[in-house]
Amino acid sequence: MISQQLNDQITRIGPDTAAGSVLRRYWQPAALSDELQGSFPVPVNLLGERLALIRDGDETLSLVTREADPSEAAAHYPDSADIVVKPDGPRYPVFEQKGVVFAYLGPDEPPAFPGFDCFRAPDTHVFAFKGLWECNWLQALEIGIDPAHASFLHRFLEDEDPADSYGKQFRDKAAETNMPMTQVLREYPRPEIKVDETDYGLKITALRHMENALTHVRVTNQIFPEAICIPMSREMTITQWHVPIDDEHCYWFTIFTSFKTPIDKTRMREQRLLEHRLPDYAPLKNHSNNYHYDPAEQASVTYTGMGLDINVHDQWAVEGMGAIQDRTQEHLGRSDVAIIRYRRMLRQAIKSVQDGDVQSLPMRGSGDVARIRGPLSNDAIASTGDWQSASHAADLARRADCPWDASV
Repeated sequence: MISQQLNDQITRIGPDTAAGSVLRRYWQPAALSDELQGSFPVPVNLLGERLALIRDGDETLSLVTREADPSEAAAHYPDSADIVVKPDGPRYPVFEQKGVVFAYLGPDEPPAFPGFDCFRAPDTHVFAFKGLWECNWLQALEIGIDPAHASFLHRFLEDEDPADSYGKQFRDKAAETNMPMTQVLREYPRPEIKVDETDYGLKITALRHMENALTHVRVTNQIFPEAICIPMSREMTITQWHVPIDDEHCYWFTIFTSFKTPIDKTRMREQRLLEHRLPDYAPLKNHSNNYHYDPAEQASVTYTGMGLDINVHDQWAVEGMGAIQDRTQEHLGRSDVAIIRYRRMLRQAIKSVQDGDVQSLPMRGSGDVARIRGPLSNDAIASTGDWQSASHAADLARRADCPWDASV
């Protein structure tokens, strides 16, 4: 457990807050490129600020401050005709990248983009989407760096693989076996978790030791300050940012990256728009309708009884903690090692910013940030004594078979 003062320090993200000052030293997803197809200005609620995307005369995008209606709900999107731009407010730089408009709200020069797969892949192999969660950004991130939760929250009680499943993650088969991933997670629910610090954040390795001296190796990543990179299948990874709207609401922005096969963007967009409303991308399953909970389904199909979409499972879990999780009453255990390490990293970053040492932050030093490749994010089955080299070899094999330059 931690003190209320520390909980406030690591969760609050306004302009004059400790964590907010750290997040403002990084590019933040502000909107989807899809949102630029209508009228301008485009409203953006980001890091506790009411903003708007505008196009200058030369078609350059900028992010400016807008006059906010005091009655405006956190996720409400006003009509573009109603937006009033503050003429003397700050103007933030933006950069459109792989279907996402990134903005930099910091006081100094923005960092370069790292050479992650999601940024290096051609447009044909990436797809971006977002969704609204009614909770603080930190609890949204922390569920993504907890490898053990998948064995419980995303437990499927049957192992069929519906071809059109929206929540396709974990409906794949474990690498090099015919065992469905759902069965692996269900039968081996207590992984050994290893966490290594990297130049981008944390590498998280979950080892599920199986029979016959085999181990299932799942490598995921925390990309500082508030993103994750995880495998969706052997073919695809997810890079997901948990972006604060304000202290009590956040968006997840995801770039899906395919290694070998071009992405059917129309189909992926249609699937996700069946689950979200526009223009605010709020999920149709939410606390107001009990996330479509079905006790009959819970008895025989899924742990939560909330359908096959794992996004809904995560949403229910993080929103159920309250708008801002009360960490003064928590008791972290062995499986929370990545969360513990991340909080230490965040607190150190807060101190570095307060001390004026921004260069010591991950990916903010004087080195070549673009050289940071990957990161490795995959599932593999290996002999227990050789899991490290087998996981690395599986990643290299996937990259070698890739039609774009995915070399590391």
